[in-house]
Amino acid sequence: MSETLVKPVDTAPAHAEHPSFLDSFFHLSKRGSTVAQEIRGGFVTFFAMTYILVLNPIILSGPDSTGAFLGGGSGANIPAIAAGTALVAGIMTILMGAYANYPIALAAGLGLNSMVASTIVQLPGMTWADGMGIIVLEGIVVVLLVVTGLREAIFRAVPKFMRTAISVGIGLFITLIGLVNAGIVRPGVGTPLSFAVNGSISTLPLLVFIVGLFVTAILMVKHIKGAILIGILTSTVLAVVIEAVAKLGPAGAENVGGWGLTVPSLSGAPVALPDLATLGHFSLIGPFQKLGVISVVVLAFSVMLADFFDTMGTMVAVGSEGNLLDEDGNPYNTGRILLVDSLAAIAGGAGGVSSNTSFVESSTGVADGARTGLASIVTGLAFLASMFLAPIVALVPNEAAAPALVAVGFLMIQQVGDIKWNELSTAIPAFLAIALMPFGYSITVGIGVGFISYVVMEAATGRSRKVHPLMWAVALLFVVYFLLGPIQNLLS
Repeated sequence: MSETLVKPVDTAPAHAEHPSFLDSFFHLSKRGSTVAQEIRGGFVTFFAMTYILVLNPIILSGPDSTGAFLGGGSGANIPAIAAGTALVAGIMTILMGAYANYPIALAAGLGLNSMVASTIVQLPGMTWADGMGIIVLEGIVVVLLVVTGLREAIFRAVPKFMRTAISVGIGLFITLIGLVNAGIVRPGVGTPLSFAVNGSISTLPLLVFIVGLFVTAILMVKHIKGAILIGILTSTVLAVVIEAVAKLGPAGAENVGGWGLTVPSLSGAPVALPDLATLGHFSLIGPFQKLGVISVVVLAFSVMLADFFDTMGTMVAVGSEGNLLDEDGNPYNTGRILLVDSLAAIAGGAGGVSSNTSFVESSTGVADGARTGLASIVTGLAFLASMFLAPIVALVPNEAAAPALVAVGFLMIQQVGDIKWNELSTAIPAFLAIALMPFGYSITVGIGVGFISYVVMEAATGRSRKVHPLMWAVALLFVVYFLLGPIQNLLS
């Protein structure tokens, strides 16, 4: 959507008669922002996403069905996967900022990478190159849907109340992610989840999370600019000091009090040259040769559906947080956002690091002031720099970044009052969408259940004509998506 077709957010005084290039290009004053605000928001988003530079290599580090490893070598090539993850995320996030002028950052999608590692490349004869080839094929299909206008048409067919529900559900989802990442919520004994360690705050990393959460919350209450970034930096400094003194090390079965995912300590040089061995590690023909056309189509469809609707939810969540939606609830430059996101799927597969997609953690930067694509460019440049500064980036443990996710979750669920809870035919689908995102641990699952229940409720109350034809089609596709297991069994 063109910037001129939507009502601008005029919350800051206009610049002088001759605005700067950055103000003119990114519409800073129209969106009530400044260069400093965008830089700060861009770094907040980056720090909230740094975990992907550690987690994606871990997920993609195992052997494929042939025993080979991604990036080559006789074992897991963690440095190469990390460098490829940072490179693709940096390039695509900069493209999002420069072309779509929207404060969304992209990186390897969680869930999608797990699907590639645990399912696709474990099928008989499938290699990492074949798995990445399926990702590229899926991305090409989604790009075609964007170019034909179908992806944006589906987005606009979603009722406004459902978009609000999606945003609220994502708020709860990223809150749960933050709590789980921090270890304050973990698998229980006899219960699905439990609080802290046997109900007690008995480890120093948990203390770091709590300090970071209260620092962030207090700064937010006092309306201090940069509250979320200050919270992340404060927690990180505290974590580094604690690790230097206590030498906690990584968490494990025998070290419950250790750090989750990454240890906040610097060993060796802070700068290292990147290994880009994963680039170009994909095959478009291999999957068809080893699995056949039908199986490839089913796999590509399952990846595409998850990728397709995760982005829709993220766009709405980020737009709602930053007042970046028009009067119909559509984000600025929707078509451009969707195109960049679709190209990111191709780039992720071609880069050998799995499909890249829009990250809901972008809302942390928006909550701290980001309003334009300039923040995305800052985040993208930080990702590119992290290729060389991986040891420094690894200083930010989950426990230090998690408070930002919880804080943003709070900000996003405030929209729940916009849903008309006394109208049960829409309130029930909204509730199911909200509930299934955190409890199903998937944005896609929440959206799918919400869509299906919405069309069922409308049909049951005699209002089926109110439902957009595309919503019927998408709901049917989600039914197929939820039945993919039985369908694959029938085809095998």
